[in-house]
Amino acid sequence: RESGLATNIDVNPMALVAPEQDPGVVGGRELLDFAEALLGTDRARLDRARDAVAQVLGREAIGGVAAVAATFSMNDRIANACGIPVEPMVLKTTKDLRQTMGLNQYRSAAYTFKHFQDE
Repeated sequence: RESGLATNIDVNPMALVAPEQDPGVVGGRELLDFAEALLGTDRARLDRARDAVAQVLGREAIGGVAAVAATFSMNDRIANACGIPVEPMVLKTTKDLRQTMGLNQYRSAAYTFKHFQDE
């Protein structure tokens, strides 16, 4: 959200939980499809998603896209496994987004609310 504001791009984070919505960034739909395909076991779907990203963002983007997805997944799994809570500053600035997207209902949100109040 913040990078979109800084660059005057109207990013739609709801597209993360509502796939019928437009993410609002070039290649956004293709990136979301790629991320979903990475989580599955359908190799043909992953190949199609990779090709779609390459068509929109260029073949040279594939390595970066895959690295970002892998790093995010790794960091998220580590944080959840350790029970690392979201920091209070982030809680405050994301309250509306978390409510709109239903993120507080995720099981891992309990780690945060065990330590901090959602003001």
